[in-house]
Amino acid sequence: MNKYYLGIDLGSTTSKAVIINEQDEIIGRGITNTRANYSVAADIARMEAVYNARFSILKRNLAKEIEAKPQYRKYVADLESVFQYEQFKVRIDKLGDELLKTCYNHFEGERRLIMIDHLRLIRKAIKPKIKYQYIYENLGDKNQFFRDIVSEKYNEEVGKFDISLFEPLMTIWDKSITAAENEVVNFEFESLITQAMDLLKEKYENLPDQSENIPIEADKSFDAEMYLLKGDFKNVSESLRERIDEVANLEFNIENMTGTGYGRALLPFPQECIRSEILCHAFGAHAVFPETRTVLDIGGQDTKAIQVDKYGLVTSFQMNDRCAAGCGRYLGYIADEMSISLNELGPLAMQAEKEVTICSTCTVFAGAELRELTNMGEKRADILGGLHKAIIMRAMSLIARSGGVFNEFTFTGGVARNQAVIKYLAQLVKENYGDNIKINIHTDSIFMGALGGAMFARRNIKADLPNAKKVMA
Repeated sequence: MNKYYLGIDLGSTTSKAVIINEQDEIIGRGITNTRANYSVAADIARMEAVYNARFSILKRNLAKEIEAKPQYRKYVADLESVFQYEQFKVRIDKLGDELLKTCYNHFEGERRLIMIDHLRLIRKAIKPKIKYQYIYENLGDKNQFFRDIVSEKYNEEVGKFDISLFEPLMTIWDKSITAAENEVVNFEFESLITQAMDLLKEKYENLPDQSENIPIEADKSFDAEMYLLKGDFKNVSESLRERIDEVANLEFNIENMTGTGYGRALLPFPQECIRSEILCHAFGAHAVFPETRTVLDIGGQDTKAIQVDKYGLVTSFQMNDRCAAGCGRYLGYIADEMSISLNELGPLAMQAEKEVTICSTCTVFAGAELRELTNMGEKRADILGGLHKAIIMRAMSLIARSGGVFNEFTFTGGVARNQAVIKYLAQLVKENYGDNIKINIHTDSIFMGALGGAMFARRNIKADLPNAKKVMA
């Protein structure tokens, strides 16, 4: 029986889980932005990692077939996207129930009926849009957070109604989403995969022939492999059924696990299975980039500048955990102030023609300063350009105090997905430490803490942090 090892990183804004095998290869990844309950967040992230692991093992088992037949690769990729939609469908129905419950609790009489009618219109409008994006546009690969996906569509629909309905409908949302996302839904993989296969069959049976006029929406995401699979869908589906059933029934033996992150003390793990997030981020970054000697982790609640040795163990660090300025929560607050999604911040900042000077990156004063700069006529892109640069300048101060930048420099944490942050980081590292520093940013940057935790679990070694003062940067 194969042995697997689990690392869970409970962050202040997102919780991640990574499953590795005995060769330190990542088999499964899971992530959630459930925030109100760490125990639920850990369960959801772990469950998602196990689902992802099943698909990873399926792809490994089919490696030769996938290499020889592109339609196999397309089928498995589509199957995973539709599987994610089947999960989403259950969650959005639960959210719909929660929205109605909130409405009943806060409104009466005719006002209640009006709100209920509009909630039903919203639900009717967003479900087919999201279904289309999962099935035809691989939405699950672009956005992994239930709250973000639904919030964007909910806000779009609310914006179509009379302005007088905006505040009550958004109040209903705010009071419902946390309860809805903080519920562990025990999906049965075998049941969901069967439903996903049926829906995939429906997709390909209804896919127009290449000779027919392709709808505008489908034309935007035209995929030659999709139409190649259409002609061979039945044979591919039947030939893969047995292999899919194998992974559906596979038992995952978690030999050992490690918990880390901002909320690690709340994990139901033995004390010996808890590790500092600084140790885990360093270990994970070093595992992916063995020449790493400096690590910067910008998470949801704090920023850490870490120096590591050739084994990936921490030699010194500096950490700011007294203020969320420049971290994920701060950026989330800025996005809310600007009425845009968190994912839009980086692209908008990349459009900056100049960087507006930001006097304070304190979350408490951020809203007032943003409004003042906007009233002075500054463009939003330029304000965000200045804000992103200020964030990295704070981080560079921590790096300098930890010992500077040596050899390869690795950037971890969720903020490493922000293009504007990467832009200003590269710029300031070059200005301060020269052109010879290699900056590593990986697609799994947000999972580095969980990966390090899983690797500690496999090795079952003890490691302590060197003495360092936590600072306000």
